[in-house]
Amino acid sequence: MKALDQISKAKVLVIGDVMLDRYWWGSVHRISPEAPVPIVRLEDMSVVAGGAANVAGNLAGLGATPYLFGIKGDDAEAELLDSVLGEAGISDHQITAIKGRKTTIKTRIVAHHQHVVRIDQESSDPISNEDAEGIISQIAPVLHEMDAVVVSDYAKGLLSDHLLGQLIGRCKELGKPIIVDPKGRDFSKYRGATLITPNKREAAEACGIDVMDNDVVSRSGNELLDGLDLPALLITEGEHGMTLFERSGETSHFDSLARDVFDVTGAGDTVIATFAAAVATGSGFVEAAKLANAAAGLVVGKIGTTRVTRDMLDEFLRANENVQHA
Repeated sequence: MKALDQISKAKVLVIGDVMLDRYWWGSVHRISPEAPVPIVRLEDMSVVAGGAANVAGNLAGLGATPYLFGIKGDDAEAELLDSVLGEAGISDHQITAIKGRKTTIKTRIVAHHQHVVRIDQESSDPISNEDAEGIISQIAPVLHEMDAVVVSDYAKGLLSDHLLGQLIGRCKELGKPIIVDPKGRDFSKYRGATLITPNKREAAEACGIDVMDNDVVSRSGNELLDGLDLPALLITEGEHGMTLFERSGETSHFDSLARDVFDVTGAGDTVIATFAAAVATGSGFVEAAKLANAAAGLVVGKIGTTRVTRDMLDEFLRANENVQHA
């Protein structure tokens, strides 16, 4: 695919909620005599970049150059975050330490390829306008060099209305495409973006539509496209693929290319990273969505947070070269 060949030229700014995805891997052979819960025998541990850092890691894996901006706590885990970013190939980053906050960590205990429980450590209070201005001042000198901007919102407090308003305004002034992975029920704060990538449940909740409604994707897609005055909108639908809505009135559905679905962790990060990288190199929305759909089909077949590399995606595309969108 032409877009994949050009991705190495892309410079993409990523701003969002940076986190650590920590995994405790083990096996279960008996139930605890103290309570009706499984006893997990710990066999291995791993830590990888999560959230916005996983978006940046996917961009790096695809061969693009990510510039990552985010916040961290003033705790011991912040030092671990720095080393994990390096391992993910994210060399250009500004992660601001905020006094009194916790570095976000999601700890998943996995036994026999199944999540047993997840433990979250985080601070989710919105950052102050002063901190937001400080981050905008860090972004300003490099924004003009970027080919695209990704906003990765996990509702952990970084992406305040003030910060988003400033960022979206500057991107519009400079003509930079800004692509948002949204969170919450109120999407009005993303008005002015180029495209947003909610999943089906998020889109339904933002529109007050029952997620079980037969026409939920079509109804919520068109409502959000019109209500937010977006050039385009991409709704991800898990095992059912994804649907692209465009201001021109065109709607394109892409069936999932996943052979098996083992774990959807980080799939949204992979979608937005791949889509943004393609748009950054001049691809249209349909071509970018095709590439993102393929990347999603690849990553959900892996266990845990996984970044897609260019070679992995190229091989997967070749194996599915006869699959076309509906």
